[in-house]
Amino acid sequence: MSEALISLQEIRKTYVLGEQTVHALKKIDLDIYRGEYVALMGPSGSGKSTLMNIIGCLDTPSSGKYWLNHKEVSQMSDIELSKVRNDEIGFVFQTFNLLNRLTSLENVALPLVYAGISQKERNERAAETLNKVGLGNRMDHKPNELSGGQRQRVAVARALINNPSLLLADEPTGNLDTQTSHEIMALFEEIHAGGNTIVLVTHEEDIAKHAKKIVRLRDGLIAL
Repeated sequence: MSEALISLQEIRKTYVLGEQTVHALKKIDLDIYRGEYVALMGPSGSGKSTLMNIIGCLDTPSSGKYWLNHKEVSQMSDIELSKVRNDEIGFVFQTFNLLNRLTSLENVALPLVYAGISQKERNERAAETLNKVGLGNRMDHKPNELSGGQRQRVAVARALINNPSLLLADEPTGNLDTQTSHEIMALFEEIHAGGNTIVLVTHEEDIAKHAKKIVRLRDGLIAL
């Protein structure tokens, strides 16, 4: 078996809301290996969004240890986490999160601006990545000139531009019709076949079935 890209050990997350304490994650032990395609599933309130935020370095656990690509990220500062997010993780969101004033090419190239890469190289890499997701003919279009499926392809290209260790997709087909959802999931299968590690968060069984492994959460625990 290849090495663990993600290793979670006794991860707990507790929120205090007024006088109420919410145990969002109670004790999570999970390894995800390099090259795996994993779906996180669970009903609302199961802890899957909290777990996704921790895996994506958008939040830190209350206790436990988390290693991502040999780095212990569970104790990192916000600045360190921000660097890990930019270097190691590509995010795909349900709402696309594209900037309306920018073209497809500019949206995809945006993470490279923060990495300090020259404009010429940014544009070349963005064009190459848009071609990979089948949008080479839409580089100069802005989001409002694209269909929902095309916008999600732009978002996927942006997530891949930094060659991340992990592609993290949160309900990526949530705003798409059935046909377009199948097209986006086929794109994820191509990306996985190319060697990328994918963690997909969804509440839809038919979407989760595209993954090679399903991890189900219930009441802050992994359901066995």
